Amino acid sequence: MAKLIYAAIASLDGYTEDADGAFDWSAPDAELHAFVNDLERPIGTCLYGRRMYETMVYWETAPTSGDAADAVVHDYARIWQAAEKVVYSTTLATPTSARTRIERAFDPDAIRQLKETSERDITIGGPALAAEALRAGLVDELHLFHAPIIIGGGKPALPDGLRLPLELLDERRFAGGTVHLHYRIRP
Repeated sequence: MAKLIYAAIASLDGYTEDADGAFDWSAPDAELHAFVNDLERPIGTCLYGRRMYETMVYWETAPTSGDAADAVVHDYARIWQAAEKVVYSTTLATPTSARTRIERAFDPDAIRQLKETSERDITIGGPALAAEALRAGLVDELHLFHAPIIIGGGKPALPDGLRLPLELLDERRFAGGTVHLHYRIRP
């Protein structure tokens, strides 16, 4: 059975975007990007809300080869292009990337079935969609990357009003100051 994994880069105070919707402070350096690539490499399917998909679809046409200095970026483009994508949106008419389908509503039972039938793990991107999956008890693991910045408000990485027991599986500090915390959600 595949695991459903939520990964997010957040400010130290827990936001994925500031109050104006900006997230430029979260851009990973090469070391962090390579680490994320290795986390994403085994993923078979990515679940996105419309807004996260519109941010990530850049990778559909990003170069997959070229300057060796950009090797980590090219690697991520190949990883993203190879994955299946499911976009949850009531407004998006058609996907603008290959291997992508649109679902009009988030259905926890469909996600349970996807987990049961998938040979590879699944990620869920975007805090609003992840909140639905967390509340439905579907998320198995969290990868939280805390950037060395406090932004004072914005879009929270984790939903309010949710209490989940966690088991710390791993931690890592990156040279740029970002800290990675890997948790399993305990039953």
